[in-house]
Amino acid sequence: MKGTRGQRLSGEFQKEISTVISQQLRNKFPSLSAIISITEADVAPDLKTANIYISIFDTDGERCKASFEIIKQNAGFIRHELSRVMCLRTVPELRFVLDESMEYGAKIDKILNGLESEKDDE
Repeated sequence: MKGTRGQRLSGEFQKEISTVISQQLRNKFPSLSAIISITEADVAPDLKTANIYISIFDTDGERCKASFEIIKQNAGFIRHELSRVMCLRTVPELRFVLDESMEYGAKIDKILNGLESEKDDE
């Protein structure tokens, strides 16, 4: 969603969803990964849908996948909690997308550090 209102709503959704996941959802599911962050919230102009980009950092890949599935399965619960906090006529349907940009960045850093160490060896 573009514009000042859209940016405000996206930021507010990002903050509130992060709070719901870190507090209420973590209390229901203690097996969630330790570091879960909302990297972006893209709200449609008509407020019908919202794509929520999530970054999950965990050393165990299976636990990361399980955490993402728990979040996807509880999208209705998260939406309900948002409706309690935010004063909107309609709270959009939440679609969660796994954001792997952090892992990609770490991979690129590792490659660059490897190239730098090879250069130092020569």
